[in-house]
Amino acid sequence: MVIHPKIRGFICTNAHPVGCAENVRQQIEYIKSQPKIDGPKRVLVIGASTGYGLASRISAAYGSGAKTLGVCFEKEPTERKTGTAGWYNTAAFHAQAKKDGLYYHSINGDAFSDEIKADTIQRIKDDLGQVDLVVYSLASPKRKDPVTGNVYSSTLKPIGDTYTTKTYDTDKDKVHDITLEPATEDDIAQTIKVMGGEDWERWIEQLHNAGVLADGCQTTAYTYIGKKLTWPIYGHATIGRAKEDLDRAATALRTSYQDINLKAYVSSLKALVTQASSAIPVMPLYISLIYGVMKEEGTHEGCIEQIYRLFTEGLYHDNPQLDEAHRLRMDGFETNEQTQAKIEALWDQVTQENFHELADYEGYHQEFLRLFGFGIEGVDYDADVEPQVAW
Repeated sequence: MVIHPKIRGFICTNAHPVGCAENVRQQIEYIKSQPKIDGPKRVLVIGASTGYGLASRISAAYGSGAKTLGVCFEKEPTERKTGTAGWYNTAAFHAQAKKDGLYYHSINGDAFSDEIKADTIQRIKDDLGQVDLVVYSLASPKRKDPVTGNVYSSTLKPIGDTYTTKTYDTDKDKVHDITLEPATEDDIAQTIKVMGGEDWERWIEQLHNAGVLADGCQTTAYTYIGKKLTWPIYGHATIGRAKEDLDRAATALRTSYQDINLKAYVSSLKALVTQASSAIPVMPLYISLIYGVMKEEGTHEGCIEQIYRLFTEGLYHDNPQLDEAHRLRMDGFETNEQTQAKIEALWDQVTQENFHELADYEGYHQEFLRLFGFGIEGVDYDADVEPQVAW
């Protein structure tokens, strides 16, 4: 099968197995090129197949030689359809880890379910005994509550007032205004159910009850906070309420599991092109602008660079810098006042006519394609490839 990208709106509906494998290989090579991490040895990554979760798995495995167990929810390829990018990423990680003599295992299924939690616990007991790091990196628009069976859906809405701002339509190559209607109380409650801290707490509770969390175990959940330009959609908004609930959960975890000296953090990371951020109003325009500014400043990082710093400067640093909410802040290169002032000035100037001059949309689009294994140098996209790659 010859595989070229099929883009529909803000998603790509297929993926390239060779391109995904090359993307994983490059991230592994980056970690191999860095000083070793004095870090974890047995790691569970919940949401391990793409983005920051995948980078966490690679950093743990190749930075500190950790055995890694990943949980993800990916679609297997068939003769006629490609698998998801996360499927191919995981297959590539498995192949490289096997070659390099590293332990790996992945569980494919709904991480919100108690069944997958039970399967994961059994695998830890069988293979690892205990884990000393749990990374929670789930991104999903829906969640089925394992107790009630109710299905909750997250929304991207401001709270209080209607909000009008600029955005960029990647489909139509158009800068335009967008108006978002305010959230209802039900919108807020459902978004917290999906994106808040409840499932993270449920994972830790069940892992602890099963005795598979090592003494001194660390756990972190990933978040994005942003600044003035993104605050109406990320801060004073439904997502913001869910992020506040993550902070609540982190505090509760630190308090509840003192018997094993559990360290729990929310880690705030920079804005990057991900499958989740591509769907959020404002973000394609904002990210296109910050890419240009941060590349000019020499501070631009991708997922793998950011997570390596999280491990070395945050989770496994003797004196990690925490903000007032006890979060690990790895987003300072983006959120500092000098950089934000440059971005705000560009935001005020940008129009349909000057967008491609002021913004780094080429960089944005390249990273978008890369998520699905496309646009990667050295990959022949006209070659016939086998889509059915096994784990």
